[in-house]
Amino acid sequence: MSVDVLLGLQWGDEGKGKIVDVLTPEYQVIARFQGGPNAGHTLEFEGIKHVLHTIPSGIFREGVMNIVGNGVVIDPVTLRREVEALQQLQVPVKDRLFISRKAHLILPTHRLLDAASEALKGKDKIGSTLRGIGPTYMDKTGRNGLRVGDTEASDFQQRYEKLRNKHLELLQGMQYTDYRLEELEAPFFAAITFLRDLPFVDSEHLIHDQLAAHRRILAEGAQGSLLDIDFGSYPFVTSSNTITAGACTGLGVAPRNIGRVYGIFKAYCTRVGSGPFPTELHDETGERMRKAGHEFGATTGRPRRCGWLDLPALRYTIRLNGVTDLTMTKPDVLSGFETIKVCTHYEIDGKRIDYMPYEIVHADIRPVYKEFPGWKKDLTGVTRESEFPKELSDYIAWIEENLNVPVSIVSVGPDRKQTILRGRK
Repeated sequence: MSVDVLLGLQWGDEGKGKIVDVLTPEYQVIARFQGGPNAGHTLEFEGIKHVLHTIPSGIFREGVMNIVGNGVVIDPVTLRREVEALQQLQVPVKDRLFISRKAHLILPTHRLLDAASEALKGKDKIGSTLRGIGPTYMDKTGRNGLRVGDTEASDFQQRYEKLRNKHLELLQGMQYTDYRLEELEAPFFAAITFLRDLPFVDSEHLIHDQLAAHRRILAEGAQGSLLDIDFGSYPFVTSSNTITAGACTGLGVAPRNIGRVYGIFKAYCTRVGSGPFPTELHDETGERMRKAGHEFGATTGRPRRCGWLDLPALRYTIRLNGVTDLTMTKPDVLSGFETIKVCTHYEIDGKRIDYMPYEIVHADIRPVYKEFPGWKKDLTGVTRESEFPKELSDYIAWIEENLNVPVSIVSVGPDRKQTILRGRK
């Protein structure tokens, strides 16, 4: 048996949570492998919208094991709030959720360091969500961090204080004093006590036991491939490996155990925060996309930047991830546009290229577009592929031909029922 992977191919917010929820009936285990609570996966069914930040998107399905892997960083306060919200919906979280002892903890002072760092950058700020993700990963790689398993130790308080005091010295050096630590620590320790009642596991062993038992596993990614710490638009990236390879290190899975890779992309592009965005629209068209697509962050509420589909970037992330199946989301947002554009090449210093170059942050990139006729039909009520307008079918066929990967799933709305499966085996 193998571990299948589902991840985003753009700058995040591609609709991964919904597609995980749709695919979950085919799997017995859903495992989150990287990122922190800056990720917000939105699911909608029975007229109710659900936003998950840390917990895998299979939590609503009966009989499914949900694992938060070692590659994830956990804010205890956020996770407690998330668990309590699910419990109010009668979701048996303690029966379905398992947390890796090797996952690192976000401390209150990590959030303070995040805010201090962004403040020092001024106009060059990254656009951090200020949730302490980056500083936590820095402590992880610096071999200073605290992990979930440490909360089971008798001297956890002493370990916490040692790291906290180090952070306070750093904050003093950064001249950052705008905080009241005691107001942050009280809910933190209350959340630690709460989380001790959840199942902590050695997740790498649990996953291999599930593989040996021939149970199907889906690894759920967060953020998007263009935010990968190594291969994204550095330095405007997240702090973890968001690509398929991150599932290996974030869950303890060997590369030979990776099976299908589901890559999710929007029919257009969006991005939150700072950083390069070659096809970004600063006009009425971009604003129309934002309003029609409700393009505001599920976690932060920040408005997303909008632009046309970027094929060089998409081709790049397909190669990085070894994508076997594509999922297109939100073509319904483009309904009514007279013309749909796709960037086929970049023009840099008079040279035309069809790939993402090393220098994307400072380069003067001019997107070269191919135009397609738009579709008038409202797609939100479509239930089968035969109901697609010809213009949409042609758009999808052209994308498949140019990327050499099938578009197996098309999402035409936020509800799990608004999902069309195309020729999947």
